[in-house]
Amino acid sequence: MRRISGYMVMVAVVLVAMVALPMAAQADDGSGLQPHVVMPVKHGVSQPVRDLPKVTPDEGKPQEAREINPRNTELPERILKAEDPSGPVDTVVQNFHYPNAMPPPIMNFEGVPNVNGVLPPDTQGDVGVTYYVQWVNLSFDIYDKATGVSAIGGPVNGNSLWTGFGGSCESNNSGDPITLYDHLAGRWFMSQFTGDNHQCIAVSQTGDPTGAWYLYDYLADADLGYFPDYPKFGVWPDGYYYTASMFGDGSNMNGVFERDAMLNGLPAQFIWFHIPDSNAFPSWRALPADLDGVNMPPAGAPNPFVQLVDDAWGYDPPYDQDGIIVTPFHVDWATPGNSTFGPPAMIDMTAAGYPFDSSVCGAFRGQCVPQPGGPDLESLHQQLMYRLQYRLFDGYETLVASHTVDADGSEHAGVRWYELRDTGGGWGVNQAGTYAPDSDHRWMADAAMDASGNIAVGYSVSSSTTFPSIRWTGRLADDPPDTLPQGEDTVIAGAGSQTHSAARWGDYSTMSVDPIDDCTFWYTQEYMPTTSSAGWQTRIASFKFPSCSSGASGTVEGTVTDAGTLGPIEGATVEVGGFATTTDATGFYTITVPINTYDVTASKFGFLPQTVMGIVVDAGAVITQDFALVQAVSAFFSGNVTDVGHGWALYASVQLETGGMPVAQSSKER
Repeated sequence: MRRISGYMVMVAVVLVAMVALPMAAQADDGSGLQPHVVMPVKHGVSQPVRDLPKVTPDEGKPQEAREINPRNTELPERILKAEDPSGPVDTVVQNFHYPNAMPPPIMNFEGVPNVNGVLPPDTQGDVGVTYYVQWVNLSFDIYDKATGVSAIGGPVNGNSLWTGFGGSCESNNSGDPITLYDHLAGRWFMSQFTGDNHQCIAVSQTGDPTGAWYLYDYLADADLGYFPDYPKFGVWPDGYYYTASMFGDGSNMNGVFERDAMLNGLPAQFIWFHIPDSNAFPSWRALPADLDGVNMPPAGAPNPFVQLVDDAWGYDPPYDQDGIIVTPFHVDWATPGNSTFGPPAMIDMTAAGYPFDSSVCGAFRGQCVPQPGGPDLESLHQQLMYRLQYRLFDGYETLVASHTVDADGSEHAGVRWYELRDTGGGWGVNQAGTYAPDSDHRWMADAAMDASGNIAVGYSVSSSTTFPSIRWTGRLADDPPDTLPQGEDTVIAGAGSQTHSAARWGDYSTMSVDPIDDCTFWYTQEYMPTTSSAGWQTRIASFKFPSCSSGASGTVEGTVTDAGTLGPIEGATVEVGGFATTTDATGFYTITVPINTYDVTASKFGFLPQTVMGIVVDAGAVITQDFALVQAVSAFFSGNVTDVGHGWALYASVQLETGGMPVAQSSKER
């Protein structure tokens, strides 16, 4: 033992096997439920985003925009079926306008336009403490959410984030992006795929998305060789959960990435299940739950994956009805083979009084949404729309979701929305409705709930007399169930039609909730400012229901410094309960949390972590808690990790501990 500056440091090496069998033994055994374990092809660190080259004004603007990511044509045949004419009629259609008025927008500004000459835009983004980050095909931008002004000087190409990284993620800019703000860690998550089956993931090093990011490249499906299409993600305490549709057999890839490792820039496991489609069980574009709010599910709680099933698709009972299927995904990072997907639970919407017709114009694309003087647009029906929002309230859990339906049997696109609840006995429908208040078509929606239980729904709207535009509506928690009675407001009215022959629209939009107050909704969607082939524009807007209150909270803030040099430590992690943030260049941090008593820990690679216990956070209080971290002993360890019984090389994690507290870890494929 060695004493340094009065601190006694005990260093132990702990080896933890990450994969109990060699990778060849993880191949699919035919059941469809064998977990596959994948490590990244490579990982590294990006350049600061603020320094990346901007998309030039004339770059990627051909006369005729190209269609990117053509639809997966290898779908389960049943999904292509038209509606069942003998099926029940939608009984919860809201076919009139309430006289109420939605709150006016707080912010309403232009997002990334079609600078790359592609369609559809896959419009999505998320909101953090200071910024709104939006990524569309094939570029992203970072906006100051208080001004709507770009914080990096304009959009950058998506793959430029991997500049200097090498490999498929740097050389391919393929889109289908997802952006999430991980409010539990105060970090950002972004991803896009490549055309050669790679999934590219980036996690910001700090809460500042204009800085550097940890980078990852995964060959998503090396075992089966299918292309993972339409990937979607959700933040959960124990992982970044993931789903994709597989080109090749129309099955689903449902997986999870090792969040804790990614937050520290370490090699991170990807565990996934191949779910083939069969009469006995539908496998069709499930969504992972994405956690919102300050209440976290119990430690180890599985992530609920949710998917749609229609009575016309011909599955065996109980999946032969209009319904929602909820399937728990449990991950075991220490022993991946213990991870499970299932068992599924069917919510029979017909029996619950909420039947629907998920087919708008029969064929998968459903190209029948009219626009003035232009070809009909696709409705992208027959699947739940991104994202699936999860919240935990006192005594129950909620999931909020939406999809497009035929509202009245006349190929009239309307928005079906749901609030699912679990009070302890399993998931069921608490309320639902179909929003089609007039003859206009409404589709490509996303819905979310605020901290007070109010719901907002944003969507596209178009008709033979209405140019493709953006609108939203909503309900208060105590409004009559199954209704969206808070009126309808136009975020921005379109002034032209899209004339491209592909008729692509969407493929998704995003309704987020501001983590600062847990009340302000932020929505991003596309619209047409003028008639053109594909001159789409995107919009970012926010509003808040005045009745929303996120509950009593207080703030913990302070500085983290080097005990030896007295200088500030940038990028230190400060954890308050299950929440976390990082320090800025001056070593300062601030984090707002619900009232409670917390243990607060400051840590940084190369330093010994420090914990202050029993900090009481009262309503409205500002607690100052500073930390002075001591540098850890430097040491170098190397070696091989093998299976004692077979001599197989393993993926392993090496964790250094000081008196039982981890200071560093590394893992490597041998």
